[in-house]
Amino acid sequence: MRHWSRTIAILEFTFQDQNMSINYSFGLPLKHNYAEFVCYPNYFLPHEVDRVRALWDQEKADEATLSGTTSEDDELRKSSVIFIENEIENAWIYQKMAGIAMQVNNERFWFDILGFHQNLQLTNYSVGDHFNWHQDFGRGEISDRKISLTVQLSDPDEYEGGDLEFMINHKVVQVPREKGTIIIFPSYILHRVTPITKGRRKSIVGWVAGPPFR
Repeated sequence: MRHWSRTIAILEFTFQDQNMSINYSFGLPLKHNYAEFVCYPNYFLPHEVDRVRALWDQEKADEATLSGTTSEDDELRKSSVIFIENEIENAWIYQKMAGIAMQVNNERFWFDILGFHQNLQLTNYSVGDHFNWHQDFGRGEISDRKISLTVQLSDPDEYEGGDLEFMINHKVVQVPREKGTIIIFPSYILHRVTPITKGRRKSIVGWVAGPPFR
């Protein structure tokens, strides 16, 4: 113990003697433009929203499961989903979302990213559906998620409730509801969709992946 105390004392003396700060900069670039989330209104135009909504097929819809598992938990998440296959007729959706994801990453996050984690997801929230507080990032197969994207596909007056909200520094922040808006955020940001009380809300959800955070 005395040995370590003496070593620390010597180090402290060395820093003071050389007028060096313990909070020493490595000279790495800083992210002055970082944001917890970014919104682009009307990123999907009305006719594009209609094309995406036309992909919904109730016969193919499944109950949403928890990320990284095949299990359902209605207390945490309740909605219906289908996957938008990465096929030629859907390439424009992938290209449009990939383009804005790369742009925002270059401007805001600087993450190492490779592509979409899995097929884009088309989600339907009906009365009583919700997604409680959660992160899209976690252990195992979702540990490579870096950026989350969601697109509002419903007019605000089509439903009540169903707000996408973030928890930012212990404050709940609600994002715009306007149809065509895309919201982009790091997958580790805590967020939720409040319960639907009337109508239906549809959205696209996607996750951009890369080497796990180190």
